[in-house]
Amino acid sequence: MKSDLDALMLAQNIDALIVFGAGDHNPAMVYLTGGGHLTNAELVIRRGHKGVLFHGAMEREEAARTGMETRSFSQYPIADYLAEAGGDREKADVLRHKKMYTDAGLSSGRVAIYGMTELGFYYSLLTKLEKEMPGLEIIGYLEEDILLHAMASKSPDEIARIREMGKITTRVVGRTADYMTGHKVKNGMLVKANGDPLTIGEVKGMINLWLAEAGAENPEGTIFAIGRDAGVPHSTGTASDPLRLGQTIVYDIFPCEAQGGYFYDFTRTWCLGYAPDDVLKLYDDVHSVYTQIISELKVGTPFSDYQSRVCDLYEAQGHPTIKTNPATENGYVHSLGHGIGLRVHERPTAGMKSPVLDLLKPGSVITIEPGLYYPEKGMGVRLEDSLVVRNDGQFEILAPYPLDLVLPVKG
Repeated sequence: MKSDLDALMLAQNIDALIVFGAGDHNPAMVYLTGGGHLTNAELVIRRGHKGVLFHGAMEREEAARTGMETRSFSQYPIADYLAEAGGDREKADVLRHKKMYTDAGLSSGRVAIYGMTELGFYYSLLTKLEKEMPGLEIIGYLEEDILLHAMASKSPDEIARIREMGKITTRVVGRTADYMTGHKVKNGMLVKANGDPLTIGEVKGMINLWLAEAGAENPEGTIFAIGRDAGVPHSTGTASDPLRLGQTIVYDIFPCEAQGGYFYDFTRTWCLGYAPDDVLKLYDDVHSVYTQIISELKVGTPFSDYQSRVCDLYEAQGHPTIKTNPATENGYVHSLGHGIGLRVHERPTAGMKSPVLDLLKPGSVITIEPGLYYPEKGMGVRLEDSLVVRNDGQFEILAPYPLDLVLPVKG
């Protein structure tokens, strides 16, 4: 949790964090400031101290709402530093930031950098800043990231926000089912009032509308794929494909709060009208693994343990998995799940090679999403729910929704 941040920084010998970029759709900035309409900002947090937020003058009130100490960029006029730098803009930017960071109490130490912004400018700035301020050591992370560790355990408020996004998500899923089943059938396809086929793209357009009406955003799109596309796990679907009866539809929806807040992640697999025998068998195999794994989850265990368990269960059913063939594109081809929060994919992770320290612990919010995929057979099945590990050690689905495969249609 955020309250662990100082301890995590101390454990990794980090003296300060610097976060660059906007105040929204920027997970590190949203996490540490609470978010807001900040077009471009810089946040300096020294270990054991309150953060200092640098911001544009026009956004001073938005910055003030964070509760942090704030300083406007206008207090550091670039013209002053251009004069000092003899007109060299790059050097002026370095001198300006040296003054900003020194005013924030940061003149030396190990500094971890974060944020979503233009990489080239900040790469140039930071490499030159280290030369200008030799006491600074600026680092990034490939693994064991401080913020991702802190974010892996959610506070009650964070859990409540994810739960609310789950309610919005499942309401939209229900509207999607009602919308499709309200159409008539002609030549084995859903058709509109004018007799034209209803398409994947048209349904996805309605999904976006319903999310917007509910105050949610869909920045990473929606997977809504039928037939062969359903057999490719992250195929988002072909917009022109008609909605045919008896084919698997993989519906994976992962919206977030407005302004890049907390995400939810959810998948169902449907067949319109009926399901052929081979689809029923595939669905039953996935459903049995889904229910078995959820029944076995225990607090304090590495999430990756369950990835191996899923592979064993699927292989016992006769399906190929990435445990025995990491390159397989049929059968079970991905990890069991992941953490969710301000990113769709966070820690803990459940891949075959995920860190053993990625434990399921109170405050973890995770997805469980086993699936089986056979694109050449024109089908795929995935079931996914998002769960929280409660303080009593129980695992709770945040937004329950029926697991039905077949959606009846009018005719």
